[in-house]
Amino acid sequence: MTEEALVEWLVSLAPVLSPLFGMTGVLGGAWMVYRQNLRRNETEAGTAEATTFVTSVQTVTNGFTQLLEQQRETNAATLERVTTLENRVERLEEEQRQWRRWKAAAVEYIHQLRALVVGLYERPAPLPPQEIAEDLVDGPGG
Repeated sequence: MTEEALVEWLVSLAPVLSPLFGMTGVLGGAWMVYRQNLRRNETEAGTAEATTFVTSVQTVTNGFTQLLEQQRETNAATLERVTTLENRVERLEEEQRQWRRWKAAAVEYIHQLRALVVGLYERPAPLPPQEIAEDLVDGPGG
């Protein structure tokens, strides 16, 4: 596997790995909060322990929900950027095709005019300007 393919593969895993690592961090943090609160409240009744557990679960739930919302926003923004770029590329490709058609038609027209000049005046056509000389080398009268 080439380095480029490996990088593309890793980038393609970003939507999966990002929430996974975030969730792991949230769960680890919640577990640490839970353990800290558990040790602090070991002497209290079972009600305090249940409250701590509920609070820890709520913290995990809230953190995971926030993480998912952030991931959705990131995916939506990325999709919007990709769509915008695809539209720009399509527009530029169409403009490039149009310029190529115009250039080919202009070069053909210039060849015809040069042949007409040679036929009318029975002398060589004038040299083309340096900017277009390379485009006219292969045609008639060039």
